[in-house]
Amino acid sequence: MYSVIKRCEELAKVSDSPVGISRLYLSPSYRKGLDLVASWMQDSGMITRIDAVGNLWGKLSCGDENAPTLIIGSHLDTIPNAGKFDGVLGVMIGIEIVTKVQKEGLNLPFNLEIVGIGDEEGVSFDASMLGSKAIVGHWTDDTLELTNAVGETLEKALDSNGFTGRDYRKASRVGDNLLGYWEIHMEQGPVLESEDLPVGIVTAIAGARRFKVTIEGEAGHAGTVPMNLRHDALAAAAEVILMIEKNAQQHNLVATVGHLKTYPGAVNVIPGLVEFTVDIRSDNDALKEKVMNLIFHTSEGISMQRDVEIYWKDYHWAPARHCHPDFRILFEESIAQQKIHVRSLVSGAGHDAMSFAEITDIAMLFVRCKGGISHHPDEYVSEQDAEIAVNTTFIALEKLAQCYAAKQSINK
Repeated sequence: MYSVIKRCEELAKVSDSPVGISRLYLSPSYRKGLDLVASWMQDSGMITRIDAVGNLWGKLSCGDENAPTLIIGSHLDTIPNAGKFDGVLGVMIGIEIVTKVQKEGLNLPFNLEIVGIGDEEGVSFDASMLGSKAIVGHWTDDTLELTNAVGETLEKALDSNGFTGRDYRKASRVGDNLLGYWEIHMEQGPVLESEDLPVGIVTAIAGARRFKVTIEGEAGHAGTVPMNLRHDALAAAAEVILMIEKNAQQHNLVATVGHLKTYPGAVNVIPGLVEFTVDIRSDNDALKEKVMNLIFHTSEGISMQRDVEIYWKDYHWAPARHCHPDFRILFEESIAQQKIHVRSLVSGAGHDAMSFAEITDIAMLFVRCKGGISHHPDEYVSEQDAEIAVNTTFIALEKLAQCYAAKQSINK
């Protein structure tokens, strides 16, 4: 019998790269990985299927197909040169939960499905969370026309893997009788480790807005244009970037300038044009919008003072998603039952649960990771912490089953 960690390590060997882990959505190793994970699902007693867009599903039926379904899962794709646990950990814990349900003889009054989602990282087709977006009905015919680095369309890549891209609507779970979606995920940050805690409860997944910003000044000779007559786009950008940082600190949210490029980019030329990106996140959408408006207004003032032009282009918007309070209470009680301090925290990173929140209630459990390292080969989750995550999820599942059965008894 494989443990959660051993399964993560075994799947890590399935890679398109001989060095490191690379299992990109719809790559040869991705398809091979589905078969391996499906075999583990089957060993645990599940009936498996792969939907039209390459999401892997395993089902443990309660015997009543009219009963609702609880989904537990995460994603199976990786970035290039990835770690072993991002996404994968949650799927392996889901499989272990089913194994434990069978071993303990737990009779669930609802169906249980484990999902290994096909695309979350957004590496192959420059569109993140493709797998979960198909599940919540967000694909259109235009989605099939997305292309990868070699110009292959998403539809062709699906067909090449034995899926039927044109049947993407069949992957949708919109309108299904769903009880909820639980995602167990490595934290991808240092909070739990800093507080010596194995697990933590996610209260919300931060919403995000992203912008491409252009500042137009005037290029000039670095030696001949006096300082007081310059229209330096980079100096203006520096002031705007520091202003963004200051506002984020003052209003308790996070903002990042992750990419900056200057033109013409010569050592002896005053920058005439600067382009940079802004990523701002918070679990409070109203606060995020308030701060963005403040940043817009202040940046206009900076541009006027420096006699340059600034342009903001919004290219990504995702609302914050809050985990259901009833599920959070279940996890709180499950953690406390193990004599572990209950820690709640916001997820600054996006997850497939954000998509699922559109069609059902969600919950997330974070698992401690060494050094807060993620998206890197040095990702590490211990056997002990994985076991605590399994136990926490299983206890919560037991409590949910009891609550649901009691509710059904009252309604009869």
